[in-house]
Amino acid sequence: MSKSLPYSVKDVHYDNAKFRHRSPLKVLSQSLLTLNTKRDYASCSTGKFLILLLVFGIACLILMGTKNPDDSALNEKGKVTFVGGLRLGRLLRKPPRIPPRLSPDEGQLKDSATNGSNSDPKWAARQQCVKDAFDYAWSGYRKFAMGYDELMPISQRGVDGLGGLGATVVDALDTAMIMGHGHIVSEAGAWVEAHLLERISQKGQVNLFETTIRVLGGLLSAYHLSGGEHGAMNMTHDGPKPDVYLNVAKDLADRLLSAFNSSPTAVPYSDVILRESTAHPAPGGMSSTAEVASVQLEFNYLSAVSGDPKYSTEAMKVLAHIKTLPKTKGLVPIYISPQSGEFVGENIRLGSRGDSYYEYLIKVWLQQGGKMNSNFTYLHDMYTEAMKGVRHLLVRKSVPKGLVFVGELPYGSKGEFSPKMDHLVCFLPGTLALGATKGLTKEKALAENLLSFEDLENLKLAEDLAKACFEMYEVTATGLAPEIAYFHTEEYSEDGLEGGNKSSVYAKDIIIKHADRHNLLRPETVESLFVLYRITKDTKYRDQGWQIFEAFEKYTKVKSGGYTSLDDVTEVPPHRRDKMETFFLGETLKYLYLLFGDDSVIPLDKFVFNTEAHPLPIRNT
Repeated sequence: MSKSLPYSVKDVHYDNAKFRHRSPLKVLSQSLLTLNTKRDYASCSTGKFLILLLVFGIACLILMGTKNPDDSALNEKGKVTFVGGLRLGRLLRKPPRIPPRLSPDEGQLKDSATNGSNSDPKWAARQQCVKDAFDYAWSGYRKFAMGYDELMPISQRGVDGLGGLGATVVDALDTAMIMGHGHIVSEAGAWVEAHLLERISQKGQVNLFETTIRVLGGLLSAYHLSGGEHGAMNMTHDGPKPDVYLNVAKDLADRLLSAFNSSPTAVPYSDVILRESTAHPAPGGMSSTAEVASVQLEFNYLSAVSGDPKYSTEAMKVLAHIKTLPKTKGLVPIYISPQSGEFVGENIRLGSRGDSYYEYLIKVWLQQGGKMNSNFTYLHDMYTEAMKGVRHLLVRKSVPKGLVFVGELPYGSKGEFSPKMDHLVCFLPGTLALGATKGLTKEKALAENLLSFEDLENLKLAEDLAKACFEMYEVTATGLAPEIAYFHTEEYSEDGLEGGNKSSVYAKDIIIKHADRHNLLRPETVESLFVLYRITKDTKYRDQGWQIFEAFEKYTKVKSGGYTSLDDVTEVPPHRRDKMETFFLGETLKYLYLLFGDDSVIPLDKFVFNTEAHPLPIRNT
């Protein structure tokens, strides 16, 4: 990461003094006094007289030249000349008003505090609306559930559903930093400093995956954004020192390592008893493929900043092991056994239990520098093969209007295709776009001849899938997507299960079953809209994000504070579920805020977001 440049704050103050405004007379007098000839002439009376005469003569010329704009002493654009054509403009010109020079840390802090320049006032105003929504969500949580994992906004109480580590506090922390919510950073940071280590040492069972992506990832991102790694970001001076976050993260990770150390194979157990630093498999013995393969970004970064390789070593063993297992055109089943190290069953999908495996293949490669000749090239190869498998085996078009979607193979490649797509699958458009351009804009990647034919195919698929994901919102009465949708195909159709918006062009293409009509305030679609906007610069993605945000505001906002999940998005008014998931603050509102903001804030070629939207820096850049 960047280090301080070889000049001090004292040097910066000196540089800034050079650019303060000085009057023309002061400039002239200082220039004359610094001439090499002053030592020879200024010491005698004749020399002093000649200097005074010269100053007086020049002053007269200035006064004469500025009295009459039509005077021949002024040429075009007001430049003063002598009659003989001798130019005075250069002598009399003011020094340039160069902006004051900032030290590296001051400059980064200034950029972070303003969150980049957003030249369009419409989007600046909309970004402010998202910031206000985050403040409103936090105020409800702080008032009724501070220290609990999640808020139940209608019941006005807290609930511990993720192990009792104050998950909302940690999940929301880096979002508050990015938005410049100093008072929230102070409140959340103070809670972490005062309570989280004690919680970790006393709590019982937690899920390895959920705790890693939410709590460990949130702590590490907060460490970086608050100035860890020698002041790398300095987004805020509020809250505790960066090392507080890092020390808590190491304590937590040391306990989570028992999931790896207790397993007889490279595949970790899914559940950890924190207070005992022990681990055991989930009921039934199986682990989710996505869960065991989606902790590497966090453990890699912890090793990098702590100097201890043990975290990265254990986590990367999982991906190295999965590399050796048989696959179906790069696609893998959603269950894996810690006991045998083998995949279990044939169910292939990019929804729950499968999704972030594919996401981390490309992101871990990018995190390690994105080099094609590195020790991590195998991850890029696995990702490339898997995306070919997605295109060949899982992509279909709906009827009658031809939406492109990703389905499932519940019984493997030889079984029947299911036109079911979880909202979770809507992470894929963003991942495809990121994998294609490596975080650069499409325009820049094309100009530098960095896009292969396959990259362009993936980018086109990303845009097509993003359209289907947005239409899952558009077809409902509330304008919010269901948890799961089915797509009408030549082989599959069900009547009477539309989304409630009869004016939608795609009303007949999307089928929403009664059990799948809930909305959990999920982030995946707005995540992909954010990434696609950054890469393509197509403003339709911003427009779609704003439409989704307005629907959240209209139907999920609770008067007493906070936002709530919904039971049925196809009815107005929708029945409310009484829960605000941590990822609404950690992911959904963060991605919306970044979507409406400036590209220089958390640039995609400098950061990777973990699967809980916690940004971690790309190494070796």
